[in-house]
Amino acid sequence: MRLHVGLILKMSTEVLLSVEDLKVEFPISSGLLNSGVGGVVKAVDGISFSLAPGETLGVVGESGCGKTTTGLAVLRMLKITSGKIIFDGEDISRLTRRQMRPVRKKMQMVYQDPFGALDPRMRVREIIGEPLIAHGEAGNRTDYRARVDELLELVGLDMKMGERYPHEFSGGQRQRISIARALATRPLLLICDEPTSALDVSIHAQILNLLKDIQDELHLTMLFISHDLPVIRQMCNRIVVLKNGSVCETKETEELFNNPEHPYTEELIRLMPKIESII
Repeated sequence: MRLHVGLILKMSTEVLLSVEDLKVEFPISSGLLNSGVGGVVKAVDGISFSLAPGETLGVVGESGCGKTTTGLAVLRMLKITSGKIIFDGEDISRLTRRQMRPVRKKMQMVYQDPFGALDPRMRVREIIGEPLIAHGEAGNRTDYRARVDELLELVGLDMKMGERYPHEFSGGQRQRISIARALATRPLLLICDEPTSALDVSIHAQILNLLKDIQDELHLTMLFISHDLPVIRQMCNRIVVLKNGSVCETKETEELFNNPEHPYTEELIRLMPKIESII
């Protein structure tokens, strides 16, 4: 299916996202008897990267390396300690919650747990359409329904499924619903945070192929977060390797796998499952 012209995305800058010396620190309580701060945890420690329109940039590393924190910081869902985030030509580093509202509809996240991300009390049609209402893009009833139907079809779900509740779907179908909701506001940037790690292995390829097809259809830009190197290799043009909140190295995907420079990257690749292709 070819989407209506209104859903085709246009990029306005050569660099869609630029992250410069980003730091995110969390305070450590000094204990029950002392209400002060005993120090900080440097979750993200001075990382920099850029993302071009239409590109998929992978962020890879072990659990606790700062991958998810980076994604949430880019969305400004976490307070950043210092650094700059330039998105679509605008410095969003210090914008207030109200100022971020029109920006946030242009950058959306697909979360790791598709069930936890969906309100079990809402029908799927309402879940997908909720961002349209929140951002004042619902239009009239006919337009709203047509848009939701289009999004359901885009992610490979029957329009009749919109009347069901999340618990009536499999894990893979729930992730398709999450993807549809993330696309409702026509975002320029899609941040995918371990989008297949909570799913059965047998359906990983389906979701990854869906994301690739949607990216081609809508000219999406993606920040793809994962600990799974085979997935990163298949999905991404370039890769940022994180360790303890810092960047070890950033390279084109095949260059990284063929010529890793940092010992940590070498170790990650050495331990990578020997899978030729997963999608």
